[in-house]
Amino acid sequence: MGSIADINSLGQRIWLDNLSRKMLVEGELEKYIKDGASGLTSNPSILLKGLKGSPYYRDDIQKTSRLPPEKRLEALIIPDIRSACDLFLPVFEKSAFEDGYVSMEVSPRLAHDEEGTIEDAIRLLSEVERPNLMIKVPATKEGINAFERLTSLGININVTLIFSLHQVFHVHQAYIRGLKRFSDSGGDAEKVRSVASLFLSRIDTHVDKLPNLDESLKGKTGVSLAKIAYQRFLDLFHGEHPSTGHPQKLLWASTGTKNPDYSDLLYVEPLIGKETINTLPEATLAAFLDHGKAESTLESGVEEAKAHFIALEKCGIDMEQVSGTLFEEGLKAFDDAYSDLLSMVA
Repeated sequence: MGSIADINSLGQRIWLDNLSRKMLVEGELEKYIKDGASGLTSNPSILLKGLKGSPYYRDDIQKTSRLPPEKRLEALIIPDIRSACDLFLPVFEKSAFEDGYVSMEVSPRLAHDEEGTIEDAIRLLSEVERPNLMIKVPATKEGINAFERLTSLGININVTLIFSLHQVFHVHQAYIRGLKRFSDSGGDAEKVRSVASLFLSRIDTHVDKLPNLDESLKGKTGVSLAKIAYQRFLDLFHGEHPSTGHPQKLLWASTGTKNPDYSDLLYVEPLIGKETINTLPEATLAAFLDHGKAESTLESGVEEAKAHFIALEKCGIDMEQVSGTLFEEGLKAFDDAYSDLLSMVA
């Protein structure tokens, strides 16, 4: 049996990839925090799942019936975000702002709107009014530009929907530039935190179906990508010329194994390492608590990971093309979920 404390002791933090009023009302989130969970991520798909068929929103749905759909949706969701922030606040304060964050996403409809993303992020911060809120921004070109500008204002950001080393590089560079601008303007860079969310299981689901892929390469691309990204993280933030302020941590997202032939901990056990975060669906966390093993594994098998990417190239697989496809699919999935949410509360 594994425990969250075991992973914490190795320098990695566990966040929950879930939020619902049921978790708040029935004490599930409080229990996870006592067990060592130190943050939480949400997105339109997660919020849609939490709202569907839940009896805990009925009163609020009736009270907000005259509001337009987007305002009504926020009136339902923001109280849950605030409550989660309040539960994580002791973690946030005890860790000196290192842990205890709750992520909330700007509207998916702003994915290609730089100015709109900035305005929405600032508005959400004002609406939620909690110091441990972390705004999620997608890694579109416009989103990364907005992320840099928001960082220059000292705002904590989770950059989401990252599928490639190319995206990771540009996100890290935007963070460094934004943090420098904040520091140069007199801000305290030590108070700023950010994470770069690298989606993993979706990569294997896509790559494994590609023609000409050697059978021996299946189920290994997501983990290999994460291991290489972590080496670049170490070089950038802990190399000869490290940036000022706190490093932008890598966050492993989409960590529920989708192929039943693979280990249910495929994106957990091989990716445990310092200064990283793994955001887990409840089923994956339950699997780890039941039969997981916590060992420092993230820096092992790096040469094999590099060889894996060379082998993919030899098979004619263009990973930048793959990441582009996955990114557009991810944007559409979140936009569709958001539209479903609006229809549900209309």
